[in-house]
Amino acid sequence: MGCLIGGFLARAGADVVLVDPWLEHVEALGREGLRLWEGEEPLRIPVRAAVAGTPVRPADLVLLLVKAPRTGSALPELPPLLAEGGAVLTLQNGLGAADLLAEALGEERVLVGVTAQGATLLGPGEIRHGGAGETLVGGYRGGHPALASAVRALDGAGLPTRAVEDIWPKVWGKLVVNCGINALTALAGLKNGDISRIPAAADVLRDAVREATAVARAAGVELGDADALAERVLAVAEATAANRSSMGQDVDRRSPTEIDFINGAVVREGLRLGVETPVNRTLTRLVQALETAYRGAPA
Repeated sequence: MGCLIGGFLARAGADVVLVDPWLEHVEALGREGLRLWEGEEPLRIPVRAAVAGTPVRPADLVLLLVKAPRTGSALPELPPLLAEGGAVLTLQNGLGAADLLAEALGEERVLVGVTAQGATLLGPGEIRHGGAGETLVGGYRGGHPALASAVRALDGAGLPTRAVEDIWPKVWGKLVVNCGINALTALAGLKNGDISRIPAAADVLRDAVREATAVARAAGVELGDADALAERVLAVAEATAANRSSMGQDVDRRSPTEIDFINGAVVREGLRLGVETPVNRTLTRLVQALETAYRGAPA
């Protein structure tokens, strides 16, 4: 996602540096540019790239697009990247990464967004644009002086973007979709479209969504009727039928998942607010157990 958004911005003429710890990836980007697949032939977009920790000129806007569990380890790298008055925009999945940013940098330096854009990493310096849609951005606490310029930059680069006064219903809305689909598909080895064809899987999705909706309501975020929302999440799974969820892909690669920031976040908020979340708790524990098992197993 960093390459996708950074590539679009660079193509539009913005001064962009892609920062990543993966040396081979950075070298490929510097040598050949970004190879971006949207059709039969890749676009080649010249970009500047730097290995994480290498000094680069501070920026007015830093987009944080690491997997949510890596947020904590990325925090020390952010202050040198930020110009005076600069802001960090997180478009990460789940709930909790923005809170870590606000605690470390101050609420006034944090923008939060959700995006329907998607990308798949194919290899060093090479990605496929896997899905297009709107990006919504807001301040961590309401309005933000950097919001308008961030929206202009993204929208002007061909990534449809708009500002919203309160971003948190959008964050919770996406979280509820992920709660219903991601852990279930990861654990059961399913593609998204399999859920509605397997009654037991569809029932688990509905239960997880109902719990997450109740927790959101207790947190002051109204998402509407829980049963209707569960059916909409099933419709999302059907609309992306051929996709393997990002958490499913993480499990396939034996990589760390974002479970603690998705179903696990619902469990934590439920405990804080006095809402029972037995289905999300079980899904969280099962994914955590699976991760522990494959981290301890030979590759």
